[in-house]
Amino acid sequence: MHHKFLGIVLTAALAGLPAQAAAPVPAEPTLPSGALAMPEVTAPIALLIDVNGGRVLFERQSHRRFVPASLTKIMTSYVAFELIKAGKLRLDQRFRMKPETFRQWHRVGSTMFLASESDTSVAELLDGIVTVSANDGCVVLAEGVAGSVSAFTAMMNAEARKLGMKDTHYHTPNGWMDEGETYVSAADLAILSTALITRHPDLYRRFYGHERLAFRGIEQPNHNPLYGHVDGADGVKTGFTNEAGYGLVGSAIRDGRRLMMVVGGYDNGKVRARESRDFIEWGFAAFEAHPLFAQGARIATAKVQGGEAREIALVAPHALALTLPRGARSQYSLAVRYKGPLRAPIAKGDAVGALVVRMQGQGEAQLPLVAAEAVPAAGIVARLRNGLLAMVGQ
Repeated sequence: MHHKFLGIVLTAALAGLPAQAAAPVPAEPTLPSGALAMPEVTAPIALLIDVNGGRVLFERQSHRRFVPASLTKIMTSYVAFELIKAGKLRLDQRFRMKPETFRQWHRVGSTMFLASESDTSVAELLDGIVTVSANDGCVVLAEGVAGSVSAFTAMMNAEARKLGMKDTHYHTPNGWMDEGETYVSAADLAILSTALITRHPDLYRRFYGHERLAFRGIEQPNHNPLYGHVDGADGVKTGFTNEAGYGLVGSAIRDGRRLMMVVGGYDNGKVRARESRDFIEWGFAAFEAHPLFAQGARIATAKVQGGEAREIALVAPHALALTLPRGARSQYSLAVRYKGPLRAPIAKGDAVGALVVRMQGQGEAQLPLVAAEAVPAAGIVARLRNGLLAMVGQ
């Protein structure tokens, strides 16, 4: 394999882009004079990114490993979403609460109050896990999907490796205290949450962003401190144990622009609530987006090896933009990068390349590009065709 670079001039869709855009944002940016000052954020771990622009707006110890508590459940739902997308799990499938599971998890931390021998659908379990952080629901889902908690956490760790989450390990599906065997980093949580939203937009909208859950006669609130206070807030997950303190992965979208925030290590829930709201509001106020491409826009094509098709379109998984301090401007250039040729099979939506944005004096940002369609591995006829074309240099 080698890195294949496609110059931006090769992509006709880029012809109409302006020659100028505002300056990019370094990790902890020096804002223009008169820019909105950043509010106080006392969390020992903090990260704020603009998903559309792939830019870090603020970072503090984003690669430091920490105990996630219920932030673990983001991966639990992601594994379920991946299985649903692959046709290996259905929302109407039902899983039973084993008596031994009930004895271990009944009323332990946050629960959805599943009864022993109760029969619950995958959709109901996901509602409980995402909205009210149901520890019991996580274990029932894990055992139902994989047969055991250990087998399910192996699936969680496999997905973390696929996503490139280098500072993460899962030992439980619900984040309950396990003497530090489960750990994450803010940077990894941002990778995971972005994948959750961009790979599974319909499932994300269905299960995330709800302020309350009513289940079998019991109504409980979602404790996400952004809900009801931050316009456009739609996720992602809170976390708390005595071991971990108070954490939050927060997300909000306005006019198609999404910000993602991770804070961890607070020792006071009220401080987490106040500072997280101010933090994400600052991101919207102090920076602005300069659109590049709409969601689904075709950016380039890439050659495919060993597939039914010999090339594939690379498209934007979500709106792509430059995210910049308000009022700043600079020159930029665009290029497409992928490891080529890509090898089949390729699933629709797989991350297979990047749009590289280079700005004068500011380094570069990489925005994800995904496969527009699936490319199955080549059958006999396609292999013969590919071999013949290779012989004549095509």
